[in-house]
Amino acid sequence: MSHPKIDDVRKALVAKPDAPFDLSKRDSGDRSLFPNKKEARTSLTKDAAVINELQDKLYANRDRALLVVLQGMDTAGKSGVIRNVFADTSPLGMQVRAFKAPSKTELAHDYLWRIHDAVPRKGRIGVFDRSHYEDVLVVKVRNFAPADIVEQRYDQINAFEKHLSENGVTILKFMLNVGYEEQGIRLRERLTEPHKLWKFNPGDLEDRKLWPDFMSAYETAVQRCSTPHAPWYVVPADSRTRRNAMIARIVRGALEDMNLSWPDPGHKVGDFDFD
Repeated sequence: MSHPKIDDVRKALVAKPDAPFDLSKRDSGDRSLFPNKKEARTSLTKDAAVINELQDKLYANRDRALLVVLQGMDTAGKSGVIRNVFADTSPLGMQVRAFKAPSKTELAHDYLWRIHDAVPRKGRIGVFDRSHYEDVLVVKVRNFAPADIVEQRYDQINAFEKHLSENGVTILKFMLNVGYEEQGIRLRERLTEPHKLWKFNPGDLEDRKLWPDFMSAYETAVQRCSTPHAPWYVVPADSRTRRNAMIARIVRGALEDMNLSWPDPGHKVGDFDFD
């Protein structure tokens, strides 16, 4: 059995820019791209190795960067994606930032200040575990900012991402679409499995009560902010292995599209004395 082509994965998961988007029509348990779980695991292993090789070339050239944005409800698997998709990638070429509630210093600046500060430098792959989209998701659902302020942010985010893309940063945005029932199973696991207990946060249950509001906020964010320069990919996340395999295909594709090669500084063995 062959792996799905990268372009096929993109087409299946992308939220088309400037087109209507209905999150309810995206099946969180969809297995059509990887019907066979073993095949998904094999694809992931191969892609993780290639991502490492391409990241070495990215680091050597240092003229571009890749930013991977991960958004999803609690238990959707953001840390699992990072751990598996970049399993072979050297930490020297990675920048990972998990965004929590903003600090007093961060609140004293505009909401994109802390985001821009965390954008990967050229030559690096950066991963955001949550991101600037929290300011049109939890902020919107919890009414942490007036509706008119939130409304302004969609265009501001699009402009910010366009600025990054025009300055050498390729942006991949993934919504990890976990189902309501599957989230319930995973939250219970956190209370019954000792190695997951530390992850449990009672506040997650409060967000769960607001599930319809969060889904509405995600739908709006994806539709308003899926652009040609920074499209959203909505990834079925009920299967951890398939989720990781799909994201790895797209990350590999983005790096391959950069047409990376080893830089030639012009040095020759004969130019130096090793005696």
